Amino acid sequence: MEESRLVTPGEVLGKASQVKAGKGAYVSQRNSTVYASLTGRSCFISPPPNSIDQRPTVEVTGHNPHAAVPQPSSIVIARVTKVMPKMASADIMCVGPKSVREKFTGIIRQQDVRATEIDKVEMHSSFRPGDIVKAQVLSLGDARAYHLSTAKNEFGVISAESASGATMVPISWTEMQCPLTGQTEPRKVAKVET
Repeated sequence: MEESRLVTPGEVLGKASQVKAGKGAYVSQRNSTVYASLTGRSCFISPPPNSIDQRPTVEVTGHNPHAAVPQPSSIVIARVTKVMPKMASADIMCVGPKSVREKFTGIIRQQDVRATEIDKVEMHSSFRPGDIVKAQVLSLGDARAYHLSTAKNEFGVISAESASGATMVPISWTEMQCPLTGQTEPRKVAKVET
């Protein structure tokens, strides 16, 4: 078996026809290749002798096994870094209650902003750089970013700063207001549990 080696997210670990993806690894449906989903050491685990599938399992063990790593369906808190016409990118800061120790990038695509009237979604009316959003991980996406969704009511912007530097207050599911100036700005606001 191959020696354990240091790998980073997006690094090729093998072809899905030859190895199975274990913890810290995933299979890209696009090219049936197994990639690392975190930084750590890769190791190959031999299948049990009586197993029908004789492919070894490749796992990546992170430097800190307790560090938070986004997984499909995880709830994450992220800071929006860039807003483009069809998507917004964000740096994932927390997975569930745990903060992340390495940089994970997430992308919220136009079709994943909300559940209804998807064709009418305007990214610049939903998010602004610096906004803090609560989202759900849809998939590992490609090697560069996780796909995030804010389609459910409880997901969306949870904290935003107005032009005057004040923390804005949500006044509806599509607007937030500056407490200093009273000015409103459009956002995809997360529904707050009351």
